[in-house]
Amino acid sequence: MTTIPDSLNKYELVIGLEVHIQLATNTKIFSSDSAAFGGEPNSHISIVSLGLPGSLPYLNSKVIEYAVKLGLATNCSINLENRFDRKNYFYADLPKGYQITQDALPICKEGFVEIKTKGSGTRQIRVNRIHMEEDAGKSMHDQDVSDSLIDLNRAGVPLLELVSEPDLRSAEEAAAYVSEIRKLVRFLGISDGNMEEGSLRCDANISLRLKGETTYGNRCEVKNVNSLRNLQRAITYEFKRQAKLLDAGEYIDQQTLNFDAVTGVTSPLRSKELANDYRYFPEPDLQPVILTEKYIQEVQASLPELPQQIEKRYISELGLSEYDAGLLSAEKEIADYFNEIIKTTTDYKAAANWISGPVRSYLNETGMQIQNLGINPAALAELINLVSEGKLSFTVAVQQVFPVMLKDSERKALHIVTEMNLLISVNTHELDNLVEEVLNLFPDKVIEYKKGKKGVLGLFMGEFMKRSKGTADPKTANKLIVKKLEQNQ
Repeated sequence: MTTIPDSLNKYELVIGLEVHIQLATNTKIFSSDSAAFGGEPNSHISIVSLGLPGSLPYLNSKVIEYAVKLGLATNCSINLENRFDRKNYFYADLPKGYQITQDALPICKEGFVEIKTKGSGTRQIRVNRIHMEEDAGKSMHDQDVSDSLIDLNRAGVPLLELVSEPDLRSAEEAAAYVSEIRKLVRFLGISDGNMEEGSLRCDANISLRLKGETTYGNRCEVKNVNSLRNLQRAITYEFKRQAKLLDAGEYIDQQTLNFDAVTGVTSPLRSKELANDYRYFPEPDLQPVILTEKYIQEVQASLPELPQQIEKRYISELGLSEYDAGLLSAEKEIADYFNEIIKTTTDYKAAANWISGPVRSYLNETGMQIQNLGINPAALAELINLVSEGKLSFTVAVQQVFPVMLKDSERKALHIVTEMNLLISVNTHELDNLVEEVLNLFPDKVIEYKKGKKGVLGLFMGEFMKRSKGTADPKTANKLIVKKLEQNQ
């Protein structure tokens, strides 16, 4: 967590975010060009995405569906009448010289996103609007020594822009908000939310005011931040920069800024544009889009269970801790895998521990996603049940059985355990004999125990489990060893 020096505590940080979400459609928003990431430069283009004279846009209906899904998931009201507008500005990677977007009548408005942080607890951050628009191309300045190169594959790729109200008050809250949006779009299946590839980008509007003031200060917009860490770094830097200027009695110029991830410093790109700078006017080549209540209801019915709903269900119905529920609901694939596991085990806590422990460790080590793990959830549930029923120790399950299952996904846990003779012994006579062997190995330590040095019990347990090769229940072994020691006193 990024901290702010105490000397700056007289100022309140005010943040509003514009999150740009690239949609996972097959084609672009206004043409049949491929919207896939990558490809040879300028290979996913046509006369429409190039904006050539006489070409006309036509709307991808999937974009409407995805916009409504996100609007419902963020508690927005959905506008039944939708119109597109032209936003006029010129960049080399904007072929037409204008962007088709929504200004006067966005598809979603007046919602909220609930976030949770250590510093502020649970808060609702208001959503001003969500609108549909097309992406621009990409300028590359490091591919040639003398020229900038333009790749228009991205031009026309569908975007949703989610604009918050200036309700965020810290870098931590801003990161939590973007993280929640990323989770939502992934669970909804409308975007992969990959910030590194530009599928999810963020502009941060940052201003300061004295604590207790109600009037907003002049804001600066940091453009295209591509990671949660850099978002927090950019906000923290701007807080300090603007506070220093205000302390010196200087004026905050309303600017658009670039954030350098290497130096951690912002620098001006241009003066901040106002809405009238873009000369918005209705897009003449696209008809209004009129939605019906029936359509909204159908989209509502198609929504999956969302992260916060899953987290609350895990807590209320499964009795999991807030920590465990939060981890399991953070990624759709993890939640899906866990949901399959608990269809065949009722030891929900143990299942959660396996996901956050051995499974997560393996995924981190290999860089693998859980959907490629290879172990069927029902097979892992069988292994969990063997441990829960006292037939197998957790340590043996993790160190000996789990690796075998990873190598051969077809083998069932019980078959492996039986074949390797790993089932916990319930023969108390054998266990008693083993206890005697262990205590006879360390007569001096037995004397120490009887004199009150109880810490040596760990030595006895370690040797016992080693000799039993993990086929004895640790709790039972502990009781037997203590009982034998106490008897001889």
